[in-house]
Amino acid sequence: MAPMRVADFDYELPEQLIARQPLPQRDAARLLVVARSTLRDARVAELDALVRPGDVWVLNDTRVIPARLLGRKASGGRVEILLLEQAGPEYCWLAWGRANKPLKVGQVVHIAEDFSVEVLARQGRELRVRLHAEDVRAAIERFGHMPLPPYIDRPDNALDKTRYQTVFARHAGAVAAPTAGLHLTEALMDRMRARGAQFVHLTLHVGPGTFQPVQVERVDEHRMHAESYAVPSATAEAVNRARAEGRRVVAVGTTSLRTLEAAGGTGRLTAGAGRTDIFIYPGYRFRIVDALLTNFHLPRSTLLMLVCAFAGRERIMRAYRYARDSGYRFYSYGDAMFLDRNWYPDVARCGED
Repeated sequence: MAPMRVADFDYELPEQLIARQPLPQRDAARLLVVARSTLRDARVAELDALVRPGDVWVLNDTRVIPARLLGRKASGGRVEILLLEQAGPEYCWLAWGRANKPLKVGQVVHIAEDFSVEVLARQGRELRVRLHAEDVRAAIERFGHMPLPPYIDRPDNALDKTRYQTVFARHAGAVAAPTAGLHLTEALMDRMRARGAQFVHLTLHVGPGTFQPVQVERVDEHRMHAESYAVPSATAEAVNRARAEGRRVVAVGTTSLRTLEAAGGTGRLTAGAGRTDIFIYPGYRFRIVDALLTNFHLPRSTLLMLVCAFAGRERIMRAYRYARDSGYRFYSYGDAMFLDRNWYPDVARCGED
């Protein structure tokens, strides 16, 4: 069998279908329900109609930090620092830097009065920096900007502080939102609970690699960036009980799915913390997740490959063409789709050849 090419996951999208602003209401987004051979238009607000009694819906409760720091060098040149993750004490971080000339070890970037970033080390694109402030976390929250993805080509604003964040965000550490979860509201989740859904949480701190283009031609040559995750004991118990009893495990977003599969490689979900660079593309055998709520993803992206693994490449590419031709809104602030693996008998299950 010939290796899959990244070009097999390409598609064209008109610029006007890229959602650059959130809708006035979170659950007002359109929802494409992708069955075996049919596509059905719905609304996220109607998601409760897709609930089965006993479903376990898994949410990623990471909280996006305002990780973009805009400042200047001593020479006056503009610099953008993107914090990636804490690396030791709260003042030490890994980061990316963007300036007219590469930042050097020892340089200091001034963000605001009494808040600066010192470059301690550099390895390729990645920097190790020290944040100088009386209260580092408070300084990040006050002076940082929301790390909107590159295709939302506008400055962030006050609305992004809340809307590029899920209503159930708890644990700070992500530099990109788990976007499928952006659609959910407390009222919608209450209606889903009334239909028999159980909500449980895990945490995967989404890194910037989710938006980085795949640089190789063959899919199997790509290497994912690593992200940290944590699975609580209560979540592992709920998921494992559901699987033992034949109830659905529904991942809200690809980040929840990746965490469940990374921590469930044996077919049982293991509680605890770790890091994962799991790369899911067609041919992967899913062990934990039965259904998926997800947004529409960038062409040639690892997230599109994951969704194609879940429901079949031809089916997903057909659904994307339909969504494009029907005026769906794409990417982080865009519309959503719902997939259930039980609807796709032509897609291999774990343990099948």
